[in-house]
Amino acid sequence: MASRLLFCAAALALASGAGAAATGARASGAPLVRGVARRLAARMAAPGAAGKTVRVGVVGASGYTGAELVRLLLSHPQAEIAFLSAERSAGKPYAEVYPQFAHVKALPNLVKLEDASYDGVDVVFACLPHAMSHKLVASVPARCKVVDLSADFRLADIPTYEKWYNVPHGAPELQPEAVYGLCELNRAKVATARIVANPGCYPTAAQLPLAPLLSQRLILKEGIIIDAKSGATGAGRAPKEGTLFCEVADGLAPYGIASHRHLPEIEQGLSLAAGEPVMCTFTPHLMPMSRGIEETIYVRTAPGVRAAQLKAALQAQYANDEFVAILDGGAVPATRHVRGSNLCTINVFDDRIDGQAIIISCIDNLVKGASGQAIQNMNIACGLPEHLGLRGAPVFP
Repeated sequence: MASRLLFCAAALALASGAGAAATGARASGAPLVRGVARRLAARMAAPGAAGKTVRVGVVGASGYTGAELVRLLLSHPQAEIAFLSAERSAGKPYAEVYPQFAHVKALPNLVKLEDASYDGVDVVFACLPHAMSHKLVASVPARCKVVDLSADFRLADIPTYEKWYNVPHGAPELQPEAVYGLCELNRAKVATARIVANPGCYPTAAQLPLAPLLSQRLILKEGIIIDAKSGATGAGRAPKEGTLFCEVADGLAPYGIASHRHLPEIEQGLSLAAGEPVMCTFTPHLMPMSRGIEETIYVRTAPGVRAAQLKAALQAQYANDEFVAILDGGAVPATRHVRGSNLCTINVFDDRIDGQAIIISCIDNLVKGASGQAIQNMNIACGLPEHLGLRGAPVFP
């Protein structure tokens, strides 16, 4: 193994010009090769990298987030789908519900949840509507890890959850065990969690840029405005009048004004980052597109702080995070450039009003805003390399 690593390292070094003997660098070539070899060896020895297979079940596999999980898991080298459940579609081949999987012969047929077997299952993804995951998570064997894509365990304060979702919390005894799975900012806790509350799409795009800036006191906690736009898949697959083609096409419509359920989740994360209560203005809009989230965020900066300093802080924060990209120069994040990927792209601009800055943050609501982040959480919680199954490039055009 060591000789193969050394050979690979030598090839990499030569390809990058590191073996430039003509420059008299012969003496430094060997240490460079050994250094690359050590890095390759460290990657190959990463926890969970040595062939561990994680068997997963997807509950609610007939929805958009369930389908996106299946798409991503099929490219995951160390994940195996043990079961797919969906009540109304039980008994059907998965390709009958989602024809894009017709070429995949190994997928299990859909089953009712009561017929799903947890034997040998390591991780359960819960892709159920809000207020339905409590009962499910309580019924999953304690040896299984659960990544819940609903809002049922995101809010640590139970009365806040009950106020905003207008239902009793169905598993208050489990809430203290749940870890909020915003991977880049809560990685250490996710690594030891059994129950991971996968963040919402709007809160993900908002907290990734705002939380570090609040924690470093580079922006003020007052006056934060989040102007957000989302594609129609954010409303789910169930038929609704508001997401019919003629209702969505050729226009833009705000909704949930001052009352969207992601608001307390955003404020929870920002308050934790700031170390004191934070309230913000958040207005989402439905866009005539299938997927994607763009957030234009207006902030007041600390005295003397300009956009360049905010950007530098974010670059430092996410320097080692593969799925958060702080764009160069004046490049503007756009939903079409993250489509189908687990990326969050961010940039920061000075407002023409002194003491204010504008942050642009984009994600794919079904990937980084849902299923991609869920797999990222699974990887972390199971000791696998965080990127597995998630390095697919955005789909453009």
